[in-house]
Amino acid sequence: MISFLWLVLLTRIRWVNTADLANVSTSQVLNIFILAGQSNMSGRGGVINHGQNGLANETWDGVIPPECQSNSNILRLNAGLTWVEAQEPLHQDIDLGKVCGVGPGMSFANSVLKRDPSIGVIGLVPCAIGGTNISEWARGGVLYNHMIRRTEAALQGGGQLQALLWYQGESDTETLEDAKLYRFRLKRLFKNVLRDLQSPTLPVIQVALASSIGSYMEQVRKAQLSINLPNVRTVDAKGLPVGMDYVHITTLAQVQLGQMLADTFLQTHQTTQAVLLPVQTETVTSNAPRRCSNFLLDLLLSPFR
Repeated sequence: MISFLWLVLLTRIRWVNTADLANVSTSQVLNIFILAGQSNMSGRGGVINHGQNGLANETWDGVIPPECQSNSNILRLNAGLTWVEAQEPLHQDIDLGKVCGVGPGMSFANSVLKRDPSIGVIGLVPCAIGGTNISEWARGGVLYNHMIRRTEAALQGGGQLQALLWYQGESDTETLEDAKLYRFRLKRLFKNVLRDLQSPTLPVIQVALASSIGSYMEQVRKAQLSINLPNVRTVDAKGLPVGMDYVHITTLAQVQLGQMLADTFLQTHQTTQAVLLPVQTETVTSNAPRRCSNFLLDLLLSPFR
């Protein structure tokens, strides 16, 4: 059943679909990253539940580590499709109805800039929604369309799509059926995103679970770790500190995760750049007679050779 909050989200998404994408700021965002998945990507670092008797009363402690501080070279696409200087919480106007805290996005972006200052301006596109099952990210669904539309809007201002950062799966640990179907659904999702964004070589960096809601965490982790698509890289979050709710990783864990994601991206990026470098060829002189290398001419001349 669709809740009131989902109706609000649908309203926002409908507005995004019909908005004039030409209104997107033309800031020089050269490197665009999609942040998608559920609550641990959205960010719950520093979120404290003061509720009692099962009632939620959550607040964010407002603590922003140095690794997550704002930087004029890190922008975020807000809910109004405008580039603004990024600051925690990155998903505050995207993950509606939730108390958002520190996620991996700012730590990731700051780490990338620190290690490769020449990379230029980074544009983050928050799309994660807490508590979502991977079946809700199927192509054509609300969440999937929201992610694609926001990414297309981000690209209207120029720049290049660099990677999809994906952290999701806790909700799929609740039932054995979802855990069994997870690998198939995840592979299908990644393939659909690359096709619909017309970016067949886009790096996808996913996070293997550090925590779970249900009993089938290992089945979902196994599915994540066994994804064998050529563009997909996996960062394993297992062992990172988890908060008192046993589901969301802590602020310091989010900082570390962001740095791990940056490590993986930069390794992938450097490898890609190396492949794209022009190949140096040597000029070799030979006394051997030259032959035509055109297949058709070779075929026509072959009877006379």
